[in-house]
Amino acid sequence: MKRFMVKCLFISLVLFLGVLLGMQQANDGMRKMKGYDDPAFQGEAFHVAETAEGYNGTILGRQLDSQDMKEKQEKLEGIKAYNVFSSAGKKLADGVSGLMGGLFNKVQDTVEEKTG
Repeated sequence: MKRFMVKCLFISLVLFLGVLLGMQQANDGMRKMKGYDDPAFQGEAFHVAETAEGYNGTILGRQLDSQDMKEKQEKLEGIKAYNVFSSAGKKLADGVSGLMGGLFNKVQDTVEEKTG
């Protein structure tokens, strides 16, 4: 019985240390993926500064000025994105709202008829 308990405690300790080591490795991987403390990553990924002429920015080292940003904003506003799931969800919500509203009105009318 004593040997069994020692074996179980030893196995539990090894597994616990493995979990701690795995959590540390996952944390290091996430930090490296985000770019923190990575010597290969130089500079900021995204920076915007306001100047007298407008806005200037850098995205991954590429310079952007306010004209580029305005063009991209106009392009994004011009795109008429149609989301199938969004429109289907809206139609479903409107249908359920109408159905429940009608059901509640019918119940209310029935209750009013019976009470008075």
